[in-house]
Amino acid sequence: MSALLALLTFVTFTPVSSKPNAGMKTWGHFSKLPYPGDKAFLYDTFPREFIWAVGTAAYQVEGAYEKDGKGPSIWDTFTRGGTRIIKGDVGSDSYHNIQADIRAIKQLGVSHYRFSLSWSRIFPNGTRGSYNEIGTNYYRTLIQRLKEISVQPIVTLYHWDLPDHLQQTLGGWSNPELVEIFKDYADFCFQTFGADVKYWITIDNPFVVARHGYGTEAVAPGIKNDPDLPFRVGHILLKAHAAAWHLYDRHYRPHQHGKLSMALASHWIKPSRTRLESLRECQCSLDHVLGWFARPLFVDGDYPPCMKARLGSRLPSFTEEEREQVRGAADFFALSYGAALSFQLMEDSLKFGQQEDLDLRMLLYWVNAEYNRPPIFVVQSGWYVLGSTKTEDSKHMYYIKRFIAGALKSIVIDRVNVIGYTAWSLIDGFEWHREYEIRQGLYYVDFNTNNMKREPKTSATFYRNVIQKNGFPEPPENRPAHGIFPCDFAWGVSANSIQVEIAPSQFADPSVYLWNISNNGELMRLEGLSAPPLRRNTHCADYATIRQQVDEIRQVGVNHFHFSLNWSALVPTGDVAHPNTTLLGYYRCFTHQLLLASVTPVVTLWHHTRQGSSMPAPLVAANKWFNRETPEAFAEYARLCYRELGAHVKMWITLNEPNDEVVSYQEGHEMLRAHALAWRAYDSEFRHAQGGQVSLVLHMDWLEPAVSFRREDVEPAKRVLDFIVGWFAEPIFGSGDYPLGMRSWLRQLNSLDLPVFNEEDRQLVRGTYDFFAISHFSTKLVTHTKEDSYTYTAMLEIQHMVDATWIMSSMPVVPWGLRKALNWVKEHYSDVPVYVMANGVQEDPARFKDSLRVYYLYNYINEALKAYTLDGVNLKGYFAYALSDQRDPGFGLYGQVHDEVIVKASLSNYRNIIQHNGFPIIGAEPQQCPSMPQPCRSCQVSVRRPVVGFLTLVGSGVLITLGIIIYYTTKRKKECY
Repeated sequence: MSALLALLTFVTFTPVSSKPNAGMKTWGHFSKLPYPGDKAFLYDTFPREFIWAVGTAAYQVEGAYEKDGKGPSIWDTFTRGGTRIIKGDVGSDSYHNIQADIRAIKQLGVSHYRFSLSWSRIFPNGTRGSYNEIGTNYYRTLIQRLKEISVQPIVTLYHWDLPDHLQQTLGGWSNPELVEIFKDYADFCFQTFGADVKYWITIDNPFVVARHGYGTEAVAPGIKNDPDLPFRVGHILLKAHAAAWHLYDRHYRPHQHGKLSMALASHWIKPSRTRLESLRECQCSLDHVLGWFARPLFVDGDYPPCMKARLGSRLPSFTEEEREQVRGAADFFALSYGAALSFQLMEDSLKFGQQEDLDLRMLLYWVNAEYNRPPIFVVQSGWYVLGSTKTEDSKHMYYIKRFIAGALKSIVIDRVNVIGYTAWSLIDGFEWHREYEIRQGLYYVDFNTNNMKREPKTSATFYRNVIQKNGFPEPPENRPAHGIFPCDFAWGVSANSIQVEIAPSQFADPSVYLWNISNNGELMRLEGLSAPPLRRNTHCADYATIRQQVDEIRQVGVNHFHFSLNWSALVPTGDVAHPNTTLLGYYRCFTHQLLLASVTPVVTLWHHTRQGSSMPAPLVAANKWFNRETPEAFAEYARLCYRELGAHVKMWITLNEPNDEVVSYQEGHEMLRAHALAWRAYDSEFRHAQGGQVSLVLHMDWLEPAVSFRREDVEPAKRVLDFIVGWFAEPIFGSGDYPLGMRSWLRQLNSLDLPVFNEEDRQLVRGTYDFFAISHFSTKLVTHTKEDSYTYTAMLEIQHMVDATWIMSSMPVVPWGLRKALNWVKEHYSDVPVYVMANGVQEDPARFKDSLRVYYLYNYINEALKAYTLDGVNLKGYFAYALSDQRDPGFGLYGQVHDEVIVKASLSNYRNIIQHNGFPIIGAEPQQCPSMPQPCRSCQVSVRRPVVGFLTLVGSGVLITLGIIIYYTTKRKKECY
């Protein structure tokens, strides 16, 4: 039944005149799709009849360039011209390795194999009179072997390797005589192989053949002498294809039942501006590359209006008869997309000032709209890795994943009729103008061995798995979890710092005002009058900034708030005997007011940032953390804070994110001592009276092996986690020393940079924690294969990379990375209580409907729930980062326009999650939690006192105003008498 439906899809497709530039709606359509939901990876499967294929091109892989009667092709000549020394004479030697190629095809599990015929192997001089039986038998054998493993051939008649005799004697594709010569060659192939071939490609990528073969000399035959020649060549290529299509349609289709098309390559382009002119330029760019050949075939038999308008007489014209011959001469839309053109042979002059992009899904949508919903077969798609890369081609794998995922969304969401996908290519070979400097194969070919040994690459394993599953069925662990957190779960919000007000703003103005209640309600200041001074002490509620910030925190619905103190401002001289008492008082008020609002303050003593040290100037001058005395100074600073603020603060962070890669090992060593001294000071001197907890926060983004099934990537991921997290975690939560893997790796590098703990310091540091706190924002992939020097870390011998299918902000959005990070903590340090102390995403501050942050918080918190309910992680709390854009630009739940505070959509969504304490099952009984203790009554008095004072001031002003009014009224009456 599925086969019948597929046949009907082709049979019923006929070109219909489309609305001009119908594809131009593509950019607007995608700009309106829900963000970031539409960018999320789609877990689903392809239609049952979907075609999975892999392909090669003859010149790239066959070799045997002059064996068994084969004639030279234009590439044999081209690679021997000029200063070129590298040739494709041997390629991958597929001519002698049919069985090895068949074995690779079978391992992949594809249903179809696309290959091209070497025209000069069948007709050495290009015409039937030079027929070569041995060369023809090679293809007969190949097709027979494919039948034996139940793989259908997709045969390309011409993939860039024209018999050189036709080029030398006739000028190749610049000569109209090639139309009939190609038709005769096609006739022979249909007659010889057609009984076993159901899919034919006449000509591959005519854009590259015409423009770069006969215009830029980038590829064979390497001609560059007439700027109009490429357009004449393209014209002839279209007519040659049409001649072959009509030949097949009339004489072979009735009994062979095959389908035939021309493989058209394209780039994708996005507007550099939002103006209509930019969209028109994008449309015109696609018309000059893809539309050049697609519009004549799929619309009206003529070139795109944009090309005709800009090129004028340079562009050949079709007669009416030729239009009818070309129009509709394709049974499906054969699309080539990937490294054959994109970012390779795509010239800036054809981008018309717009930006090239990689987006197969949008291109498929555009083709669907522009050419009246044809069945689209992606007949070539893939990327490349460096020529030095062997079997570990993670980069290529993720590009293929990106393209396949785009095709799946195109089918499932956009309803585009995509019928098949062809990964490119089966094996490494000669990569045209790039020669052997890159590799595109799913199978690695060792060109230095006699038998050109083939080995499956990572991309081959990935593609095989996709084919076996027919796409990406959703794994159970990816589904949203339902459940709730415990009643005592800490819901919080974090900020790097708070806004500080030096002097109370309440009652600072002694002026007397007249309230105009009968007119506009304005307050009018009475010149020369002032209220008597209030004889009262300053109260915490006098600080307007405290009231505002606490109110903002309270509206989020959290029960914890995490912020950092400013060490350099609190102890500017470095001597705790002379602190900034005003600032201490402000912090004391702030934490007190938080408690009154039923919000537990979580206070960091020192927050490491790259922008500034926030360390007292004398310590900065004394070499910062390189100075062994600095930890002692930090411990004294910690004692000051415990003593002055400890009555209100029960949760302390000594150091926030000290494990930065810019921190040296020596600095880190002293930071560990500083933390330990501060923790032990609290433990021995303050814990009994104050009853609080102390720990530190470690930055812990997740590091995932680029290929999870490859040990060579698993080990580097573990190594990086040792160097980033274990560096500080293991001395405190584990053995009291640095991770063994970290020490052994540095020893292997003959590095003496990592300090050694003496026994005293080991005992000092070990066990100095009450909980394990992490800040987590994103996930990176790690591989040991070097592909990009910009993201390669030589010391650790690791390459950072990202999955191209991830949602991207300033960092990738990968919710499951948080769950893995939490499980890492559990696996290494057992049942230690864990807090996620900061988790957030940066988004455009102007986007108050911050849908990315809404998506981020929902999914990351859901992964935290999985870690708690399914994995048994002792998770105690979660803190969203951050409170406001004012202090943490782009991360805030609150935005700000001038002085106006804006509540973003993410705040309401986060508050909703908090109110439900997670993600309860719909219809389940509400969670029964004991009521929270109410703030003390005496504390409420301190809140009301400023209100009473304010009312007293207003009353005094009213009485004075009334007295003035009565005085002047009485005076006027006397004057009247």
